[in-house]
Amino acid sequence: MSFLEEFQANLESLPNILQKKYALLRDLDQSLQGLVKQNEQRCEQEIEDIKRGVKCGNITPDTSLIRFSDEALDEQKHSIRIADEKVALAVQAYDLVDTHIQQLDQYLKNFDEKLRHERGSAAASGLPASSLDGGTKSGRGTEGGRGGRKKTRHGQTAAASAATEASTAATPTGMELELPVDPNEPTYCLCNQVSYGEMVACDNPNCKIEWFHFGCVGLKEQPKGKWYCSDCAGSKGRRKGR
Repeated sequence: MSFLEEFQANLESLPNILQKKYALLRDLDQSLQGLVKQNEQRCEQEIEDIKRGVKCGNITPDTSLIRFSDEALDEQKHSIRIADEKVALAVQAYDLVDTHIQQLDQYLKNFDEKLRHERGSAAASGLPASSLDGGTKSGRGTEGGRGGRKKTRHGQTAAASAATEASTAATPTGMELELPVDPNEPTYCLCNQVSYGEMVACDNPNCKIEWFHFGCVGLKEQPKGKWYCSDCAGSKGRRKGR
C-alpha cells in the first residue's frame, strides 16, 4: 500500500472518530451546565442562610470562619474536573487533525522531491522535462477555504495566509500542484482567478473587480495610503480633467 493510499484509508476514519469525540464533548458540556446551575442555587441558598444567621446573631460575622458547605465545594471541584476533561478532548481532536495535515505535508514534500528527481533524470537523458509536469499548472497554488471568504481592506484573510505558507513549505521549489477547484468559488483580479497569495483592494467603492493579486498589478508589498487599480485610477483622472 502506497503512502497516499494509507493516508486516504486513515482519513476515511477521521470523521467518525471526531464525531465520537464531539458527542462526548457535548455530553460533558450538558453535565457541566447542570452541575454549575445546581451549585449556583446551592451557594445562593447558603449565602441567604448565612445572612439570616448573622442578622439573628446565630453566626459570628467573621469572614475567616464563614465558608460554603462541603457539598457546594465538592460540586465546584467536580465542575473543574469536567471542564478539564472537555479541554483534554478538544486537544485530542486538534492533535488528530494536525497529525493528518502533517502527513499530507510530508506526502507533498516527497512528491515534489520525486518530480525534481524525474526532471533531473529526464534532462540528463535528453527527454523533454515538460512531459513530466503534466500534473502541474502555473498560477494555482494550494488554496485554503473555498468561496465566501470575507476579506479585509489592503490584506488577505488569515486562512489565505496560512494556505500560502503551507503551499510554500510543501513545494519549496515553487512547483504548484493542481488541486480540484470549487466551481462556485468567486474569482477576482484582472486574471479572473480565485483568491490566493497576497491581494490588495481597490479603494474605489464602485470598483467592479475590487480585489487584485499582487503579481497581476505589479506590487511586491502593501501600498501605503489609498490605492486604485488602473481602471479606477484612469476614470478618476478623466473626471479631474473635465
